Order: sequence, then C-alpha cells, then structure tokens
Amino acid sequence: MALTETAYAKINLALHVRRRREDGYHELETLFAFCDFGDELSVRRSAVDELKCFGEFGGELSDPFGNIVAKALTALPRPTGWAVTLEKRLPVAAGLGGGSADAGAVFRLVEREQGLPEDWHERAARLGADVPACVRSRACVGRGTGTQLEEVANDLAGTPVLLVNPRMPLATGPVFKGWEGVDCGALPEGDLRTIALQGRNDLEEPAIRLCPAIAEVLSALRQTQAWLVRMSGSGATCFALFDSDDAMQAASGAIARDHPAWWQMGGKLR
Repeated sequence: MALTETAYAKINLALHVRRRREDGYHELETLFAFCDFGDELSVRRSAVDELKCFGEFGGELSDPFGNIVAKALTALPRPTGWAVTLEKRLPVAAGLGGGSADAGAVFRLVEREQGLPEDWHERAARLGADVPACVRSRACVGRGTGTQLEEVANDLAGTPVLLVNPRMPLATGPVFKGWEGVDCGALPEGDLRTIALQGRNDLEEPAIRLCPAIAEVLSALRQTQAWLVRMSGSGATCFALFDSDDAMQAASGAIARDHPAWWQMGGKLR
C-alpha cells in the first residue's frame, strides 16, 4: 500500500462570532471554503504508527507524535500501523486549519482503504472544531463551534485565490479573547458569493491588534484586482479572490516584488 492525499488549505470566507459560551468556547457561524492545494501526506503500512515531517514548515512541529496527525491516527481503528510522511507546506498557526486539514486528510486516507466508522464526525470533532469540515474539504456553513455543518450552493469552485501570510504565527486563543463581545448579526443566506460578499470576519480587529502586519497584508491585497479580500480564521493569513488567473498571478508577482519576506501560495477554490 502506498497512498497520497492533499490536506487542502481551509479559508473562512466569512466568520461571525455570536457569543461567548459558558464552556469557554464561542458560538459562531462561518463559511468554510477550501483551496486546491495544501500540505501533502503519504502513507504506507507499518508495524507501528510512525510520523515524519519535512517541508518548509515541518521544523515548526516540535512534537510530531503529539500533534493532530498522530491523534487522528489513534482516533481511527486500522488493522495495521501506518507510516505517515507529512510535507508541511502551509504555515503553522495561520488561520488555514493546517493541522485540521492534515487530520482531515488522514480520515480520507482511512476512508479510501477501509471506510470510516459511522461516528466519524464525532471522532473528528473531538480532535478540533475545524476537523469535520476538513474531512470533506467542501464548501459549507459551520455553526456552533464550527462542527455543525450545512451544505451550501458552491458557485465559486474554480475561483482563483491567493493566500498571503506575513510569516508571523498567531495563536487562536488570544484572538478570540480579544473579541469585544458584540454580536453584529447572523451569517447572510444564499450561495457562496453572496454570503462571502455580505459577510465579515469578526476576528480581524482583535487579530490586527495582536499582529499589526495583518493590516499591511490586507492593504496590499486591496491594491490588486481582487473582488474580495479578507483575513482567514483567526489570522494571520489573508486571502484574495479574483475573476481570472491572470489577475491572481499579477497580484502574486506584485506581492513578491514589494514584500519578498511574506509567504504566499496561489491556486483555485475547490
């Protein structure tokens, strides 16, 4: 057996925080979308589970056996161990659901080999709020903590997308803690484009207070031909959507020229 799977980068086209919950989490409504690129995983059968990480951001996983990929392997029954190689192409703590996407890829690999247990959604949710959405890696609305998923009409498949990160990791907890607690309203209804254009990210302001470089990234992207620019998740990655691949490539070139230290990756929405 030798299988490979892409851990598709997750972006939040909109993220509305509604209230703080008594359990310490936040009630939210978010519009998940997925890019056609991300980390890369390969697996082969082994006597015991193994995990090796490499790639541009592989060194940032200081405890690979304690990370979410190892936990995903433990969460799913298999007849043999798996040796997993993870090429970490997405930045860590970046608002792209990188770890959750990696876990989602493990679930899909297990599904291809033997199918998933009926309670796979609950197993995924125990690993992290973004993991159930990342298992399917299809555009959807997430409610509750993000684990209650609803299908949505996807009219943005194939849309050129550019991700840009100032190479500054940003932990999720402090960003949510900085949310001012004001409910600014529910997620709009409609297809992806409608919800994205009429939506917002309630975590942008608290994230910018912690990482002012986010504002610089947003400003730079807004000088391109993008029709939507927003921060993803709790930051610090921002995304831009374009009407043509040429416009996305031109924006990528301008960002590389003016801000060569920033990380970026481009492709299309799934």
